[in-house]
Amino acid sequence: MALGMPSIAKATAADRSNLAEPPEELVARAMEAFRRHRDQIIATDVIGIADYAAHSRLPRFYILDPVSGRSQTLLVAHGRGSDPAHSGFVQQFSNRPGSAASSSGAYLAANRYVGSHGESRRLAGLDPQNSNAMDRAIVIHPAWYVGPDIVAQQGKLGRSDGCFAFSESDIGTVLNRLGEGHLIYADKI
Repeated sequence: MALGMPSIAKATAADRSNLAEPPEELVARAMEAFRRHRDQIIATDVIGIADYAAHSRLPRFYILDPVSGRSQTLLVAHGRGSDPAHSGFVQQFSNRPGSAASSSGAYLAANRYVGSHGESRRLAGLDPQNSNAMDRAIVIHPAWYVGPDIVAQQGKLGRSDGCFAFSESDIGTVLNRLGEGHLIYADKI
């Protein structure tokens, strides 16, 4: 399967009100990460992209088909250490254990398991800025504090301890579509 730059609508940092498509520069960085880590990525049908420049009330996680450019958008929470004031915006990233912050960079989806949050998926950090992901237990998991009802009540999502937290209604889609061997990329542009 050839993975080139998708020809999709361009979303810029200035216009995050309609996030039907991921920002072009973020997709370019994700595709560069794919090329850089190609030897470790075995599943190439879709990639996950978290646009942490967008407010948490917006669907800012994309499950992107890199060939067609089609994407599905979902709500995703970020780490409380990345947003200490709970503004809904990521202010900083950290790879430090105990930071409770989200980390930027490329991740490899690893094994699925049942943990304290329910059905979850481990993630391996592939870049220096997220190399502690396994040790920090940065995973994909469901959370009660993620969903349209939380956005309606609070105007933003709750925060994780650095994990990619999804609504209980979306977690099955995320775990199934981004199975073991898929690339997940997170950044703020």
